[in-house]
This record gives sequence, C-alpha cells and structure tokens, in this order.
Amino acid sequence: MTTILVTGGTGTLGRLVTERLRTEGHEVRVLSRRSRPYAVDLREGTGLDTAVAGVATIVHCASTPRGGDERAARNLIEAARAAGVAHLVYISIVGVDRVPLGYYKSKLAVERLIEESGLGWTILRTTQFHDLVLSILESTAKLPLMPVLAGVGDQPIEVSEVADRLAELAVAHPAGRVPDMGGPEIHTFTDLARTYLRTTGKRRALLPVRLPGKTFRAARSGGHLTPERAVDRGTFEEFLRARSGGPR
Repeated sequence: MTTILVTGGTGTLGRLVTERLRTEGHEVRVLSRRSRPYAVDLREGTGLDTAVAGVATIVHCASTPRGGDERAARNLIEAARAAGVAHLVYISIVGVDRVPLGYYKSKLAVERLIEESGLGWTILRTTQFHDLVLSILESTAKLPLMPVLAGVGDQPIEVSEVADRLAELAVAHPAGRVPDMGGPEIHTFTDLARTYLRTTGKRRALLPVRLPGKTFRAARSGGHLTPERAVDRGTFEEFLRARSGGPR
C-alpha cells in the first residue's frame, strides 16, 4: 500500500478522506496546522519537506476563504517536486471559472498552478457541502428576519460522497480534470431556508435579498451548479434529519 499525505486532514472533508484511505490499508499522514507530527502551516512551509518525504500521493484539501491558498499551493508543489511525489489530487469548486467571487478566483488560480506544476495531477470540482449551507442558514436564522438570496439556487452535496470519490482518485493514476460532482437536488435558497426552519422547528419570516454585481448575476444564472453531474443520494433534507436525530 502507498503512503498518502492529506492536507487539511482534520477538516470536514480531509478527516473523512483520511478515514477511508486508512480503512483500505494505506499509510496516511495528516497535515494541518495543529496535527502532530506533521503540524505545518502551508503558507509558511516550515516542516513541509519532512512531511512529504516518501509520499506517493498528496490529497490537497486544505483551503481557507481568508486568503493564502495560492502561496500554500506554491509551497506544497515545490516540496512535492523535490520529494518526487507522483500524484497531486486537488479538491476545487464547481463554477470557479464562471463566478467571479474572490475565493473562487483563488481556487481557480491554484488549479492553474497544479496544472502547470509538472506533477501528475487530478482535480475534482464539487458543489457546496451540506455543512456549509447549514452554517449559512444557522447564522442568518439568528436574526428576527431571516435574509435569503433571491433568485439564487444551490446544489448542496453530502461531504461523505466527495470523500469517497477523493479516496478513489487518490489511489488511481493521475487523471487531470475529472467530471464535476453536484448534489442530487437543486433548490433556491428560499426553499433551503424553509426546509431548515421546518426541520429545526424554528419560526422566522424570510427576507429575500437581491444583491447586485457580477458575482451574484453569475450565481443567479446557475454558474455554480452542475445539474448534469448530480449524484443520486444525500439530499439536504436527509442531511438535516440525520443531524437532528431523525430518520434519513
């Protein structure tokens, strides 16, 4: 079995990828800012050479909307090349080339760095995880009037589905840009909010908000969706029911 490094291996996605790879018998090194013995801040790169030594494949899950992803990717690529890593797998987002959100632009830039790295590479784009949509709804539900993006749909996906696919790609040969993955259903944010309120038993009046600008025009046109690549299980309502302890 091969040695695989998972960056962001303690996060929502990375933790599940690590579990799946270890279950299959692979040696997995978990890299994050706090996980020892491979506690590395990718933006600084200190200790990265030791972490990648002897690694055959890197699954790059570490990311933050607070900035620094491109610098982190450059450090990771440099260390991977020096160590002779054969395969770099990267998780990206559907629509990074169509929706001009700042974080999406950064993810697209990282894709380009990987494609031009000289390493064997695989890139998977998916839609937003259920967990992210839930965190947004929980935050907005704290207000007396719950704001929702008017005219914007979303296609949330179960993170375990993505973890399964990433683990599969990690043990395969470099495949370049593989087909996108999206959740099984597309709903407006208004419908997602109603599902959240119904499932949690909360009562809030919804306040549709229509935001201006290129980013939200692209979102309203479905630039972050991939209906033709929908998975066949794991709806947002099922996710909420499981979180609340009810039947899926």
